[in-house]
This record gives sequence, structure tokens and C-alpha cells, in this order.
Amino acid sequence: MVNVLYAEYEVQTLQTEILGTPVAVRAIPTSYHWDLGDGNTITTSKPGEPYPSEEVSAKYSGEGWYDVTLTTTFAGQFSVDGGEWQDIYGTIEVTSEPIALYSKSLESRLVNGDVPVDEDEDPWVPERTPETEGPKDPDARHREI
Repeated sequence: MVNVLYAEYEVQTLQTEILGTPVAVRAIPTSYHWDLGDGNTITTSKPGEPYPSEEVSAKYSGEGWYDVTLTTTFAGQFSVDGGEWQDIYGTIEVTSEPIALYSKSLESRLVNGDVPVDEDEDPWVPERTPETEGPKDPDARHREI
């Protein structure tokens, strides 16, 4: 199954005052680095899009729990008293909290229709334990999109 990755693209603007003069500072996302938790990584200038887009996507080779982390690189600009935006030298990186994801290989099979399904429990997602951690991908690589 394909895992679709995307971030909500948003320019962040802060209004402040320095020595009595209004100053605006904005942070502009310029790149996204996804660590998939299995050794694979993706770097892109695109934030991706929700499903059904697969613009930024990945598949796991192993079954188990993985932590997906996004590091977003921001460029900065500032404007003094409503003037033109000026670039700030350098960038800043902000890393998200890890998002836990369970990768499961599913297959179709016949089941007993007389046995009721427990709607309150997901039988395909086990509790996270050392035994259910996903393996590292032996063919892990870094992709640029």
C-alpha cells in the first residue's frame, strides 16, 4: 500500500515592533525532508498533496511500527514599516514530533461469515512492542523529488 505524505504549506508571518518601528518577519517553507523510520528518506521542495495524489509517497518493505518525521526548512524575510520584503541570510529547520505508523501486509482470504466482527478493535494493528517494531529496509535509499 502506498503511504501518501504531505505537509500543510503555510507562510508564517510575525508582526513586531523594534525601536518603535513596525517590523514584519515571515518564514517561507522551502524544502521538506521526510524520515520514514526504516532507513529511507525523501527530500522535496513540494509539500505534497492529500490522497489520491501520490506526488510524495512511499512504501514500506517490512511489516511493523515506524516513526515518520518531517523536517521543514524555512527561509526568512523581513519588512520594515511596510516596505519591500528583504531576504534574511540563512535558513532554519523545524522538525515535527514523530508520527507512529503501522505498516501491514494484507491479503484477501475467506472468513467465516457467522463469526461477528468486533467493531471496537482493529485486529490488524498490534500493540507497539519491541517485537512489533518494523525492520530497517536493507535497500534503503534517499530520494529527491
